[in-house]
Amino acid sequence: MRLVLCLILLLPGLLCAAEVETGDAGLDAAFAQIMDSDFELKAQGIDALAATGHPKAEALLNGLFDGNLRLHRKTDRLVWAVDADGGYAITDVFSGEDLGIESSRKVRKLPINNEVRVRIQAALAALDLNSPEATRRLAAVESMLTRPDPAETAGLKARLAVETDPAVRAALEIALAVVRLGDADAEQRLDAIAALHGRLEPAVRNALQRVADADREDAVRAAASAELVRIDRENERNAMLETLFFGLSAGSVLVLAAIGLAITFGVMGVINMAHGELIMLGAYTTYLIQQAMPTLPGLSLALAIPAAFIVSGLVGIAIERGVIRFLYGRALETLLATFGISLVLQQLVRTLISPQNVPVENPEFMSGLWQINPVLSLTYNRLYIFLFSLVVFAALFVVLKKTRLGLEVRAVAQNRAMARAMGVRSERVDALTFGLGSGIAGVAGVALSQLTNVGPNLGQSYIVDSFMVVVFGGVGNLWGTLVAGLSLGVANKVLEPWSGAVLAKILVLVFIILFIQKRPRGLFPQKDRAAEV
Repeated sequence: MRLVLCLILLLPGLLCAAEVETGDAGLDAAFAQIMDSDFELKAQGIDALAATGHPKAEALLNGLFDGNLRLHRKTDRLVWAVDADGGYAITDVFSGEDLGIESSRKVRKLPINNEVRVRIQAALAALDLNSPEATRRLAAVESMLTRPDPAETAGLKARLAVETDPAVRAALEIALAVVRLGDADAEQRLDAIAALHGRLEPAVRNALQRVADADREDAVRAAASAELVRIDRENERNAMLETLFFGLSAGSVLVLAAIGLAITFGVMGVINMAHGELIMLGAYTTYLIQQAMPTLPGLSLALAIPAAFIVSGLVGIAIERGVIRFLYGRALETLLATFGISLVLQQLVRTLISPQNVPVENPEFMSGLWQINPVLSLTYNRLYIFLFSLVVFAALFVVLKKTRLGLEVRAVAQNRAMARAMGVRSERVDALTFGLGSGIAGVAGVALSQLTNVGPNLGQSYIVDSFMVVVFGGVGNLWGTLVAGLSLGVANKVLEPWSGAVLAKILVLVFIILFIQKRPRGLFPQKDRAAEV
């Protein structure tokens, strides 16, 4: 029994007795400390490993941090260990030799604690600080901002002396100022606060907050508090701008969804409950084209715009010629018929494509963020869709105001009998007008596919909102549709933070109902004979 106890007590020492032989004197010395049971010596070994400049130093540090770097008990070789068949598939770190699969008892993990993990992160950041890639250097400096350490001052200054990239230089200056906030000299701390004036990085604010809460000098605390007030004020402005952007983005989607309805409902007086499904068809057209060209998401998106317009437009013409032309002047029958068509289209998609939602990949130029400042960023996909909605609006406006079809559409809308007497083929105009509105709905589906997954119920989310936009803006008025869509989008995003998404929609609906009581013809009523009929 005593022998067993002695062995248990001696086991840690036996484990640490192994000596790693790497063939490099610097690495051997570093690992002699890393293998020690004293965690302070381990931490010193981490610094020594980073200082060797060995090409595998970064990989070794990452392996220690992740636990993939292990010691083969039999050969005392450093190996990479990967889970495999109840054991580990091991590979020699330096030669790359495959050593087969060993049980967990044959490979020893190198124990580290939180202090050593922090030291590893610092060492990795120091290595990245001298990387030839500017993006890695910038990431290293930003990492140092979150855990300022006076011991890193010399490295930061040395890097600043040779740094040529403007973004990295600016980050280095901020990091040095944040480190100086912990200086023993009050004047140095005040200079650091002045150097951080106007900086909005969260790490800067956190550092200033610590100074404002705990600094021993009243003047330093007051300066930090004053800078915090300025930062918070600027953050509020940026939050307002971000809310405005998201509101305009949501509004541009409403404009795209409603602008086709403004033609079919506003000009022709048809309550088309299948309008949402025409949007859905445009989104599925985008999905199918991308499936045919999976490696070219940008080109497939460009081709999807005209394709979705044609597909939804042709379906719209078929609906108008097959059903709606027999129901003009009977609003309730039109509503019921198009509602039935919407159910048919939904089920058709479920049967032919998929009942589940399907993803559409964003092209590279629509992925990511436009970082305006450290607290304000705009997503590229929403920014492009906002611009796209304005382009679609401008194109439709030109068609209705500058082309023969637009002239005939306006003539039929103002006085159908007189237009027919002047030789306008009203039935053809009705079909083309409905097809145009339906095609625009298909284009809206292309845009929506870049924001959300595509599913059979996609259009149902926008049909009610689209009718609200058309009625609020003024039936048949394109400018009214644009202003109303953007306004309702902004109103929803402004209300959501304090009321929630559902209550915000309810409040907007109540506002529109009250508004329509005062102005039944909307924001921009039609000033033509159609308004008198």
